[in-house]
Amino acid sequence: MEALECIKSRRSVRKYKEESISRETIEKIIESAAFAPSWKNTQITRYTIVENETIKAKIAEEAVLGFTFNEKTIKRAPAIAVQSIVKGKSGFEPDGSYSTPKKDGWEMFDAGISAEAFCLAAHTYGVGTVILGYADYDMIREILGLPEDKEVVAIIAMGYHETDNPAPARLSVDELLNFVE
Repeated sequence: MEALECIKSRRSVRKYKEESISRETIEKIIESAAFAPSWKNTQITRYTIVENETIKAKIAEEAVLGFTFNEKTIKRAPAIAVQSIVKGKSGFEPDGSYSTPKKDGWEMFDAGISAEAFCLAAHTYGVGTVILGYADYDMIREILGLPEDKEVVAIIAMGYHETDNPAPARLSVDELLNFVE
């Protein structure tokens, strides 16, 4: 798939077939996401794949802050990728001081770039994804037993599309672009 076609045809997918995603396909998605750029090549983003129905249900029922739409999406997905970051590296100098006025904001910037690379790679393998950002991240870290130096930043539900989603309307270039002369 050509890059522009991939960008323009990828959709957020919330309904999935019951078909599982092979570990080989998940590994290829992660391998591609590893090429996402990051602050000073710190490569802080990590992914924990959850396929276990009991653990997914626990996350869905206890860690989405009552947002039932995300609860349903997690339960329907054959797998979720819990995205986390290694804290204190992106945007920081070796002595722990901030490198820029963005302070630790670069961590989320790097996570966002990686999440997009993950979703685009998944799309090329026919796997639909949606990034879910409304959750109790500390609780998810506890449920999964992730170490203290990892901070959960997003959940990416994933699975094969149940139906095709038409593209929603997009803003025009005129609405998005401003030249300063």
